[in-house]
Order: sequence, then structure tokens, then C-alpha cells
Amino acid sequence: MPVPPQLKFPRISRWLPPRPELPPLRVSARLRELIAALALLAAGLTGVVVTTPAQAEAVPVQAVEARGAVLTYGQDVSSYQPQYDWAASPAKFGIVKATEGLTIDDSAFARHWKALAEKGIVRGAYHFGHPRNDPVAEADHFLSVVDGQPVKRGDLLVLDLETTDGRSVAEVNQWARIWLAHVRERTGTTPLFYSNWSFADTYGKGLERYPLWVANYSAKGTVSAPADWKRWTILQYSETPVDQNISVLSPAQLRHLGRPSADT
Repeated sequence: MPVPPQLKFPRISRWLPPRPELPPLRVSARLRELIAALALLAAGLTGVVVTTPAQAEAVPVQAVEARGAVLTYGQDVSSYQPQYDWAASPAKFGIVKATEGLTIDDSAFARHWKALAEKGIVRGAYHFGHPRNDPVAEADHFLSVVDGQPVKRGDLLVLDLETTDGRSVAEVNQWARIWLAHVRERTGTTPLFYSNWSFADTYGKGLERYPLWVANYSAKGTVSAPADWKRWTILQYSETPVDQNISVLSPAQLRHLGRPSADT
């Protein structure tokens, strides 16, 4: 039924004062950390290490991939950060460069190695590989430098492979297999394989028996595992101000991947 004209009322909004302009909301770094931590709890994650706003913003990206896992924060450095202060670092694991190719020894390795031992966190050493050289000779070079320093149970060993030196996919893949198998045979330790996501996807097929440490700085969703890996073990998600990483393993589980004793 139509309403008589005399009973029609003007909109209430006509009587209200104009809505005031509100200043833009400023979110503090601490609040961003809290929001990120709540997001992780909502995703069902436990034991997450969140120490800076950058980490807090990066970790939730892994929520689907790592649901139910323990995320452990770590860092890696080389002679590009010769005086890095491990004592002040929030890292729960640290991986440092030891060697490259057949002749290069990282000048900061001994200092970093000792500092990590003093801090008492999980530590690892990596070798930057060059497929133009003999893989066994490079592996022996790496082990000679690492074993030249005190060895601890749980020390991680890593092959960092990011260049082809003009070799084919098959040649690079075979080179990696030989290097990794030789280190495993000599030490009784299964080394980790490190590379960026694209390189690992192209050259890492068939290497899934070796735990994956993968670099991916640009992922907007969850970071899937490349090639034949089912998942990554460590993700390097930033290189600022140093290389920053998270692992789906706890510190104790990471140690379990390392050397079985100080004698190997």
C-alpha cells in the first residue's frame, strides 16, 4: 500500500554532521609482529621463531606448505660478512662458506666456525661448486678445510650449486651426484643441496635423497619443492641485511642431519 505523502520522512543522514576525516592508521613494527604471530597460530603452526618484522612478514607465506611444522630461524654468511656478530644474532642455526672450486678457501670460515661453536647453535659449512672441475677433487678440497677445524657432532655439510660453467643439464646433474655421494661416503653424513628454485628444478632431478635448501625471494604464495623433492628442508627467503632462512625442522632435527660424531 502506498504511504501518504504527509507520512514520508526525510533521511536521517540529512540531520547528521559530516563524517570527520580520520588520519591514516599507522601500524607499528611490534604490532606487525603480533599480527603475523596470530596469523601463524591461526594456521596451526607451533614453535615458530619470529624475531624481526621482516621475518614476521615472510614466515606466514609458508603457512600452507609447513602447516603443523616447527619453523626455525637461521642465517648464512661468508667472507662478505667477515665480522658478523654471531653472539648478537637471533639465529638458531648458522651456515657459513668454507670453500669454492679447487683452490678457494673462504677467509672468514675459521672465525665464523669458532663463533658458531661458542654460541652453541646448529652450524653448517658449504662448498660453492664449479662443474668445470672434477667433483671428487672439489669434495676433497671442501672436507680438507672443514676437517682442518674442530668438528662437532651435528655439523651440517652442504653443496651450493648455482652455476653450470657451460655444462649441459645432464653433466651438471651428474657432477652434483658424484660430489654428494663422495662426501656421504667419506663422512657418513648426507649433505644438503643448496640452490635457487629455478636452478634446482632444472638441474636437481633425482637428487631428492639429499635434503633441500632452496632460495626463493619472490614467492607470493607457498613455496613448493622443485624437481623431485617432496618438500624443502631450509628456505632462504631474504638476503637483506644478511641471508635469512627458515627450516621446517627443529634445531635437534637439523643436528640429526649432520655429522654423526666428531670423528667423521
